[in-house]
Amino acid sequence: MLRHFFTLIWNKRRAHTLLMIEIGASFLVLFGVFSLLIASFRRYWDPIGFSYENVWVLKLSQKEGAGDTREQKKALLQRIRSYPEVQRASLTNQSFPEGTQSDSINYKQQVKTSAIVYDADEELLPTLQLQLKAGRWFGAQDRVFEIPDNWAPRGAKDWASLPRPSYDYRTVIVNKKFQETLFPNEDPIGKVINRGAMAEWRIVGMVDHFRKDPLAEEVPVMFETAVGQYGAREMSMLIKTRAGVDATFQSQLMKEVSQIAKDVDAEMIFLDDIRKQEFNDVMVLITIFLLISGFLLMDVVLGLFGILHLNMISRKSEIGLRRAMGATEGAITLQFMSEIWVLTTFSIAVSLVVALQFPLLNAFDMDASVYLTAILAAIISLYVLVTLCAWYPSRLASRIQPAVALHEE
Repeated sequence: MLRHFFTLIWNKRRAHTLLMIEIGASFLVLFGVFSLLIASFRRYWDPIGFSYENVWVLKLSQKEGAGDTREQKKALLQRIRSYPEVQRASLTNQSFPEGTQSDSINYKQQVKTSAIVYDADEELLPTLQLQLKAGRWFGAQDRVFEIPDNWAPRGAKDWASLPRPSYDYRTVIVNKKFQETLFPNEDPIGKVINRGAMAEWRIVGMVDHFRKDPLAEEVPVMFETAVGQYGAREMSMLIKTRAGVDATFQSQLMKEVSQIAKDVDAEMIFLDDIRKQEFNDVMVLITIFLLISGFLLMDVVLGLFGILHLNMISRKSEIGLRRAMGATEGAITLQFMSEIWVLTTFSIAVSLVVALQFPLLNAFDMDASVYLTAILAAIISLYVLVTLCAWYPSRLASRIQPAVALHEE
């Protein structure tokens, strides 16, 4: 019987072309929705690699026309660390937790990757409670140079012109994703990498995970020493406060910042607020995508329901003849349901050719299991949808009386 349905649908494939396109398009929409939801769900529950609770970000920007502000920034950091309300304080880049994109990191001029680069000092590890997986963190021996005041590099040559360290290489610390990308199944400690035309860098440590927010994809990350960043026009200080510190201390701290660093504009942001904003921005995009996909699916479902209902009306004589020959209501219902299931199978088979390209080509750098799970979920959901759409027209068809159908014919 099933073979008969496949043969019947195949012989009438031209008449069902539009319906197959609608079902195939619905499958691809469901595949996209489930891929996004599964990937987002996994990222949300994966560790981000650092603690954002009670961490404040003090963003500093040198005022126009200001002189040397390095001593002001050093004095400010020392003062912040002296407060009893502050557990830890460290230096980092101005855009934290965004970081700086670098597209030209390579190993032995063969394996290349892009990475997010962060400035870090000796205190960043305990401030953010990073998990050191191998090697060591930055120490006094990594303080190799200091950026000139008001320095604004225009290219790789400017970076290369900075004083070289007393030893062979500058030191960096990477995350596990960086190691998996450049040195799969190898120990990264001691490896020497190149960053464009700049000096070579030696990896001295590796942290476990590091992602800027719960819904962000984990990418290769590299930490470089921030000790020389006092001369940069823009920078940030991360301040880990004790639990229970309120806005009173924030007001006191900002007042002292304006007194110590008079030539610097300062802005205080809570790291938790930044994380929530990043999360909300991503959720807005996901919600918009889901709404658009939902409207498309609703349109397809209504169209499918209408087509099946018209199909039932146009086949009244066939239904009446089958009922006159002894077919039961259940048999008529099963016939119509089986036809739509077979039609759905043909549509999915064609659409799978497109969907399987995503895991095969490693599209969007997502794990293949995400796409395969999304394909399975889309198939199950689509069969449920077409079953719901076909159920009512099938039941109407099964209740047609043979005498009425043949009389109308």
